[in-house]
Amino acid sequence: MEPIVTISNGAIRGHTENGVTRFLGVPYAAAPVGAKRFQLPEPAPAWPGVREATAWGATCAQSPYPAPIHALIGSDGIPGDDYLNANVWTPDPTATGLPVLVWIHGGAFVRGSNARAIYDGTAFARDGVVMVSINYRLGISGFAALDGAPLNRGLHDQIFALRWVRENIAAFGGDPGNVTVFGESAGGMSVAALIAAPQTTGLFRRAIMQSGNGSVAANAEDARTVAAALAAELGITPTATDFGALGPDQLRAAQNAIALAVMTDPDPQRWGTSVIERGLGIMSLFPVIDDDIVPGLPTDVLAAHPDRAVPLIAGTTADEFRFFTVPTGIAAAVTAETLPFVLARYGIDAAVAQTYSAQRPDATPAEIFNAILTDWCFRSGTVEFAEANAAAAPTHVYEFAWPTDLPGLGACHVLEVPFVFDVLAGAHSITGPTPPQSLATEIHTAWVRFATDGDPGWAAFDSATKKARIFDAPRSSTVADPRAAELDALRRATTRA
Repeated sequence: MEPIVTISNGAIRGHTENGVTRFLGVPYAAAPVGAKRFQLPEPAPAWPGVREATAWGATCAQSPYPAPIHALIGSDGIPGDDYLNANVWTPDPTATGLPVLVWIHGGAFVRGSNARAIYDGTAFARDGVVMVSINYRLGISGFAALDGAPLNRGLHDQIFALRWVRENIAAFGGDPGNVTVFGESAGGMSVAALIAAPQTTGLFRRAIMQSGNGSVAANAEDARTVAAALAAELGITPTATDFGALGPDQLRAAQNAIALAVMTDPDPQRWGTSVIERGLGIMSLFPVIDDDIVPGLPTDVLAAHPDRAVPLIAGTTADEFRFFTVPTGIAAAVTAETLPFVLARYGIDAAVAQTYSAQRPDATPAEIFNAILTDWCFRSGTVEFAEANAAAAPTHVYEFAWPTDLPGLGACHVLEVPFVFDVLAGAHSITGPTPPQSLATEIHTAWVRFATDGDPGWAAFDSATKKARIFDAPRSSTVADPRAAELDALRRATTRA
């Protein structure tokens, strides 16, 4: 007989296989449809009898990734209204006091879901951790700045989900007092925002920020400029009432059109400086400063409120930006002649390329461009957030350096995820056919150790030595302040809005 547990909304039936029990598609909040699409999350209604929790739940409406990115990681799209759901993997629902990991997926705040094979929590449960993965509102539904709607609805969903975990995780064998929140890309940026938010005290003990940035939040005025453009695209006013009357297909079409407009015409005079610079050149809908859960840029808020710091792992991959430029052909268009112009698009002084070229004498202009944008979009904002956190709590920094077997991608964005989850067999579309299992074992074990007792197994980061763990195969190492000259030159060459 399959296991049944009782949570706040009723009883659910999961499925056990090879000693791990999973419960899929469990609603943690009411379906955000109709008038609720643009309001704060509410509790899911109770259900009679036993609800089956053996199939993936719905995902927030979204467009597929462009074909080159889809080929690497696939796309998401399970229809249904109850997409504010969670998946739970546990080694034993009758246990007590197990450590808990809560995963927040990436996707630039407009794509992604918790129903991906590379987010399968089986290996974490196998190793004694209860793992939860959550969905949240994306794109217009989650982050458009509309009149008559609270800002940052997607982040409110994440906080609501963490409260659901605190209330219900004991039913799955987990310890509500030993929760670690972790996420990648937009999920990593969300983790930074959650650490800095005043409303999350007591919801998690530790955090892991993968490929994130602590300086991602638009000014409200600029976010409303984007919302006005979305409304104009649809022929409506930028209000929750008008947007709420539309269906998912209309919202997707407008969202895609404006995202393309922002990327092809990144004019701060048109969109607002904070959208262009803090959106990292690839996002148009993302968290907004609201004097509530996002009172400022997370790094700045944390520096001003060190009491909000928690034990933290924070890191990036070595070649993040190749994920966005190599498969799409953008990198191939970067030459010595065009490099200064493409850097200027991001507000980066082209002189910084001299430092990167000196450190990488054999690199092509495209490789220099990707190295600079990797640091500008991810590494710089991660190190700055780690510095703020390390002033008050144990902090560990890493870089994932193993390059995929796929040509030109290097250690690109997303690549570390299947290693963290120890699911290499199902990730060859991005890892290539021969990923090193020893590296997956190493990094996965470090995450389990950190979730259990806060010690991932390498030296802590501090402002003096800035030690970082370089995950690589055949051997990882811990080094002090990797590529400091490049990061220092980049900071001098840029000014964030």
